[in-house]
Amino acid sequence: MIPGSIHTVCAETAETDQQLSQTDSHTVAIDPGHQGPNVDMSALEPLGPGSTEMKAKASTGTQGAFTGLEEYQLNLDVSLKLEQELTDRGYIVVLTRRDNDTAISNKERAEYAVEQGAEICVRIHANGADSAASGALTISPSSANPYVASLYEQSNLLSQCVLDSYCQATGFDNRGVTYADNMTGINWSTIPVTILEMGFMTNEHDDLQMSDPDFQDTMVTGIADGIDSYFESVGKDVEN
Repeated sequence: MIPGSIHTVCAETAETDQQLSQTDSHTVAIDPGHQGPNVDMSALEPLGPGSTEMKAKASTGTQGAFTGLEEYQLNLDVSLKLEQELTDRGYIVVLTRRDNDTAISNKERAEYAVEQGAEICVRIHANGADSAASGALTISPSSANPYVASLYEQSNLLSQCVLDSYCQATGFDNRGVTYADNMTGINWSTIPVTILEMGFMTNEHDDLQMSDPDFQDTMVTGIADGIDSYFESVGKDVEN
């Protein structure tokens, strides 16, 4: 996957004490991608509202080529740490799953986030490739998305803020924002949404770094900084 490199100027990350006062109890949904292989998610669901195209409710994800770590476990580990970090910063956090045995489809994840009052949804994933590709990227709906074109601007802003802050914190290569309209979890969303592909589990550097619990704390800090930056940017737009 070769994403485009579209850059949106995000507000600079505030200091920690300022972050606590600026979150104003925003509600954030975190979606740890996939689930364990023991959960059968092969049944089909519509790609988007009113769509006749069907996709499997969820896929199994990838695996660390060097660590053996399953993506569904990595996604959950990082998401649980992110929940704590965001809570410490004053956010209300909604998680779509807390274990690997929850049978929840991509459509249901998007709907659940909205039902719980989330203002944005950050979907946590990791990448895989047949090449030596490395680095992080985010996935956002395009401006021509047939289901959620109205979410393009805010989702793009969220995608760029999260990606830039994440790469700044981790040192991972920034592969930019890519636009995809074939993601069920995006197409059923009614709030700004992004998929963060944290790194390539098929790349030795990325795989070893992402599996390190201490480095995961750094990853989480970067994601949380990006969420802070997004809400700061949105707040400034409202003021102006």
